[in-house]
Amino acid sequence: SLYVSEYFSQSAQKLSFYSWYGNTKLFHFHVPEDTVLLRWLLQASRGKGPECTSMEITVHFRHGAPPVINPLGTGFPANATIRPSYNISITLSSAVQNTTFVNVTTPAAGDWFIAAHLPEAAGRIEVKGFSSPCPYMFQADMFVLRLTDMPVLEPGVPMPHTVVSPAKPLHVKVFVPKHAAGMRFQLQSCLTSDQKVCAVRVVLGSITLPQSFQKILTCTGSANCSLALDSPPWEKWLQIMVESLGTANASVSVEMLASFTVCRPGSASSFLNFISLNQSQAGARPGTTGAAGSSAQAAGEASRNTSGQRSSCLQNQPVVREDLDVVSVRYRLLNGPSVPVNSLSPTLLLFNLNTGMDSGGSLVVSLLLNKTSVSLANATVVGCVSAASPVLSLNATRNCSTAFSQGYPLHVSMASAEAMLIVLYPQTDDWFLSLQLLCPKGQGECPTAEAKVTVFAYLTPCFNDCGPYGQCSLLRRHGYLYAACSCKAGWGGWSCTDDTKAQSIGAQNLATLLLTLSNLMFLPAIAVAVCRYYLVEASVYTYTMFFSTFYHACDQPGVAVMCIMDYDTLQYCDFLGSVVSIWVTILCMARVKKILKYVLFILGTLLIAMSLQLDRRGVWNMMGPCLFALVIMIAAWVHHGTKRRHCYPSSWKRWVFYLLPGITLAFIAISVYAFMETNENYYYTHSIWHVLVACSVSFLLPPRDKHKKPWAWSKKLTCRYQICQNDREELYAVT
Repeated sequence: SLYVSEYFSQSAQKLSFYSWYGNTKLFHFHVPEDTVLLRWLLQASRGKGPECTSMEITVHFRHGAPPVINPLGTGFPANATIRPSYNISITLSSAVQNTTFVNVTTPAAGDWFIAAHLPEAAGRIEVKGFSSPCPYMFQADMFVLRLTDMPVLEPGVPMPHTVVSPAKPLHVKVFVPKHAAGMRFQLQSCLTSDQKVCAVRVVLGSITLPQSFQKILTCTGSANCSLALDSPPWEKWLQIMVESLGTANASVSVEMLASFTVCRPGSASSFLNFISLNQSQAGARPGTTGAAGSSAQAAGEASRNTSGQRSSCLQNQPVVREDLDVVSVRYRLLNGPSVPVNSLSPTLLLFNLNTGMDSGGSLVVSLLLNKTSVSLANATVVGCVSAASPVLSLNATRNCSTAFSQGYPLHVSMASAEAMLIVLYPQTDDWFLSLQLLCPKGQGECPTAEAKVTVFAYLTPCFNDCGPYGQCSLLRRHGYLYAACSCKAGWGGWSCTDDTKAQSIGAQNLATLLLTLSNLMFLPAIAVAVCRYYLVEASVYTYTMFFSTFYHACDQPGVAVMCIMDYDTLQYCDFLGSVVSIWVTILCMARVKKILKYVLFILGTLLIAMSLQLDRRGVWNMMGPCLFALVIMIAAWVHHGTKRRHCYPSSWKRWVFYLLPGITLAFIAISVYAFMETNENYYYTHSIWHVLVACSVSFLLPPRDKHKKPWAWSKKLTCRYQICQNDREELYAVT
């Protein structure tokens, strides 16, 4: 056999601490057909700075869809399928880099996904620029070894082959046809070259993580051994590996035979259903005999198919796939939402999810039993949702499993007429829903009974749109799209349904009131500015108070939310007002000339607006204007002190009762903002920041100019005579 090795690589990604699924870094690979060996090369590295410590990286693997993970141990929505992913841990301790290999023999062809993340996030809110987090990088590469000429086992035709040695197993493949109800594999005429007892091991199927359902058959001696499989995967290549268990130098010759039992569907053809659908939508045109004739013909064909349903082993119900949006599909039954279910053969529905872009959402299947359609009170309709092939033996055993996969069971009865199933990240494949009526005393009790079950099936990015306390986010890795829920207000879980740490309504209202009403502490600063004739500064403080109040009213994670305009606009205006308030306050303290002060006001505001547009959360957007304004203020104070030949400001009362308290409050506010805020205490630490900054402004504003008189509204509004001064102009005549 000729083996070909191939190598696939993707660029490294920077890992994040885990708080929701969006923090994972996803890698998407495609394993080609006839692959006999898959090797993952996982490379993890970290920075060399002192902030870099030992770290454990968790890596998850899954075939067919992104892995479903739960690092935080939170809850899943009711009726959701929960199957843990296969994962390994990579530790970065003293070594800066770690290289790990993961081998998978006879892997399943198709999409494979790897998701990597760091441990749970600490919840501390870090200001960008104050600290430099340690970079942890992760890269996944894939090596595959595949056969270019894998032998094909023809159904019903014995095939002789030779296993050269135990180190070189034999690989063959057989194609499973559609509607295959069962498969039987036989191994016969087993002979060894050294005339010893023949011993071989046969492995049927491929490995699929997190769960693998390979079938292993061990044969010893010359007697025939066989293995029967129920519901093998339809329209797929099934890989078979034969290994010799004998001595190293002995070859083994075997003869293999595969046979299939095909199930004949007993439903009206999709073409006739399509014709009846078009006629029901368009209606019969007057005077058109062809439409009436074709309608009668379709009705006759349908009646003949109905009469022959009892002799078939399954009943197909045609389903139309209707694409709505990205990772959003609705399945519509051509014969109506209700499907007939009997006890003799299962009713089968096909949900097509093999486009390669459907595995990033949630498949929802809902059943509703029409109680008036069932004559037996104790009868139960059993359903099974499975991938690759349907379950066709619901009446014999209630085990919802196929040859190489485990399905998801459903059941409805008179006592419980509704059932729902949520498949999180369904693998790329054809999905089937099998329905059958089970009688309490056996199938002979209800040979003619029939139940009507309404089926609703759809693919959605996030189940229930993540609820009122979550946001459904569409994530992208190269060209692959998938969705995940980002929870808020303490809610958690896959669909934000876990209320273990959820905030109460009272706590949400309290958080909103604290973050909004704390901005009212700017009113004293505004009053002081107006009293001292700093009208421009008072206008800036009013602007900051207004937008900070309504930004935090819109920024709340719970139900106590009020947005007067777009969220991004409110956030930008809040950040702009905060930085400009600091800028104008420090320049006002500098006591420079008016014309220069107003020029600096306008020029600084324009530059701050530009820098905030470039990077809104950068620390230098605030520190830069502050430092530059402090340089101007210190230079102006030095100039005033040199000119007056004493310290400026000259009054010790100004220093003790105004400047030192204001500077202290400002430093405490910066410390709280930069080092103490977390996700849990944000609503009161940030409120303290509002109060401290507003109070520091009231202390730091300088007194009014001496030549300006205080506001005297009574004098300005009183009607009285005034002594006017007449200025005489001298006129000069030039002769």
